[in-house]
Amino acid sequence: MFDAVVSIRPLTMIMDFYLQCLSENILSMVMPDAPSFFCKLVSVLIGQFSLKHSYGSGWIAVESRKETKCVLRKMHDLNGKIPMKQTLLLLVSWTVMWSSMVSADIKRTPTGRPDFSGNYDAGSLTPLSRPSYFGDKQFMAPEEARSLIESRRKAREAADSRKSDPNRGAPVKGGDGNNALGAGNVGGYNSFWVDPGDDVVAIDGKYRTSIIYDPPNGRQPPMTAEASMRNADNFSSFRHENDGTASWLDEEGPGPFDGPEELALAERCLLGFSAGPPMLPGLYNNYKRIVQGEDHVMILVEMVHDARIVRLNSEHAPGDVRKWLGDSIGRWDKDTLVVETKNFRAETGVDGGDENLHLTERFTLREDGNLVYNFTVNDPTAWTQPWSGEYIWKKSDEPVYEYACHEGNYAMGNILRGARLLEKEELARRENGHSADGD
Repeated sequence: MFDAVVSIRPLTMIMDFYLQCLSENILSMVMPDAPSFFCKLVSVLIGQFSLKHSYGSGWIAVESRKETKCVLRKMHDLNGKIPMKQTLLLLVSWTVMWSSMVSADIKRTPTGRPDFSGNYDAGSLTPLSRPSYFGDKQFMAPEEARSLIESRRKAREAADSRKSDPNRGAPVKGGDGNNALGAGNVGGYNSFWVDPGDDVVAIDGKYRTSIIYDPPNGRQPPMTAEASMRNADNFSSFRHENDGTASWLDEEGPGPFDGPEELALAERCLLGFSAGPPMLPGLYNNYKRIVQGEDHVMILVEMVHDARIVRLNSEHAPGDVRKWLGDSIGRWDKDTLVVETKNFRAETGVDGGDENLHLTERFTLREDGNLVYNFTVNDPTAWTQPWSGEYIWKKSDEPVYEYACHEGNYAMGNILRGARLLEKEELARRENGHSADGD
């Protein structure tokens, strides 16, 4: 098992060399005027690493050993004699290479790429947008982070320990008044179903007050007027205040439950809540699974069970080919996977986005196995400026279970059937009322 893998692509000076280990005696012979500490300097630069394999793709795998030896290059066109100039260039190259080893201790594929394959928990207590009480403060102090975690823990424990009355009566006629989060005045999820995460994770040793870091205020920029209207229409069924009647009959335009197309994408199980892209923490279903190959990367999102396929080093489909999750093309920027996604449909997985959305995502694997997920949303017809965020996906051994939400599920059918019954009742009431007035 290799301890580190380093890229030598940028080190063009040593690409002309063929690596081989030479004993200190040979080194002294080819460099008779070099002081003894010069060899020790090379040993320090190389540390406890020795050459193991050289890949044609430009990657070198090295393994650690207890004894240190000087590693030097010998050029074929030299008869066992290495000029001082080339030797100095070699030492400079090794210095640069050594500095890159510091962050190279991550899991890699046989070809030297970071290996993202595995499961991750993307739940986080860090909010998407910065709460107003933080003002312009970008980072939390460690004690503030601990306080946030503790307060959420206590709130969760209080909700979980709340007792229910097994002898309670039927729900109040007309609903319980709770229209939050799609409860529809007839009851929604309690704390048992909610799992947003239980901690905040530091990035570069700092606890952010929001996932969004640009704009600097930590909040999404204002939506355009057109996008605001479109977003309101998309979520008309969510915003409807259910009073047990077909109250929408008195409103102009389509009703919130006229047909499947009037329901929000999440209610139709086409795109789910926080699934995106970009992929954000949500109330629950925050797990991700990545399967990585040489030409493709698959990201399975627990929410609505979406599977994103990222094609590597390819080209985008023609502009008239539109997809719910967009068309994703990936490329490597050193050890970071950069994914560009466009060609979205008019309705997207990010609230307010449209067909002009261009999403840039950056995936970077850390030595602890966690993944840094960075994204930039650029949609000029939806927001007045681009916005960017970053947070941690925590490595997990937990499997990703299927979230069996699918288009045409029975709940959506029941919503539409219930709306038709309410309309029938309301129209009958009005007809009877008018008849009575006529009598």
